[in-house]
Amino acid sequence: MPNAVWQPRELATDPHARADKADKVQAMFSSIAGAYDLNNRVHSFGLDQRWRKHAVRIAAVRTGDAVVDVACGTGDLTELFARTEAGSVVGIDFTPAMLDIARLKSAPKFSSRTASQAQRVVPSYIQGDAMALDLADASADVISIAFGLRNVAEPFRALREFRRVLRPGGRLVVLEFDEPRNALIRTANRLYTHHIMPWTATLLARDRSGAYRYLPRSVETFLNRDRLRDAMTEAGFTNIEQTPLTFGTCVISRGLVP
Repeated sequence: MPNAVWQPRELATDPHARADKADKVQAMFSSIAGAYDLNNRVHSFGLDQRWRKHAVRIAAVRTGDAVVDVACGTGDLTELFARTEAGSVVGIDFTPAMLDIARLKSAPKFSSRTASQAQRVVPSYIQGDAMALDLADASADVISIAFGLRNVAEPFRALREFRRVLRPGGRLVVLEFDEPRNALIRTANRLYTHHIMPWTATLLARDRSGAYRYLPRSVETFLNRDRLRDAMTEAGFTNIEQTPLTFGTCVISRGLVP
């Protein structure tokens, strides 16, 4: 049996403070890539795609916009952006195994799509680092990152990088988990995310990496919505609006480039 990527003793401390976080995150996602979409659907009770659709609406894509979806994973959000009026859509992720699945999704499936579902553009997928995007200054109109900012080794550095790449008037959309503010709902959510979900998701994925023990711990120790708003402001974004979803279990934060 291979060694787990995340050992229990490592998750007893702050996983975001580890110097080897990037390597661990990449190994973890390589391990669970095949079951990633299924676990997302099952353990969000099918809400994960609804959250992503809400993020696309908040991005307010205009005709011809250049959209960059960072930490795109298997491409669910990227594919939704491809159905907008965007002129180009690029998905960027750190883990090749996730991108392999994303590229399969972008293959033509006209026989299984309705006219309303048909992609307007074909996304391109590239491997890359959120902290050092291989993109020119002021070259994008929308940058999104869904459930990925907390997995970046240096989130503040990534936010500054997003600011560099966005044009004036550009929008950054961050979809991230948060802890509900209602005490009763927060308690129920912690019971589910810390005790039930890690066991069932690990079983479903046949995972040995510790990914689904890392997930709740990474949310618990990451920036809450208030600290994320402050971080976006510090990175140069203005007019920040935050939209809690599903009792505050996740939040969409949108910032503008002046």
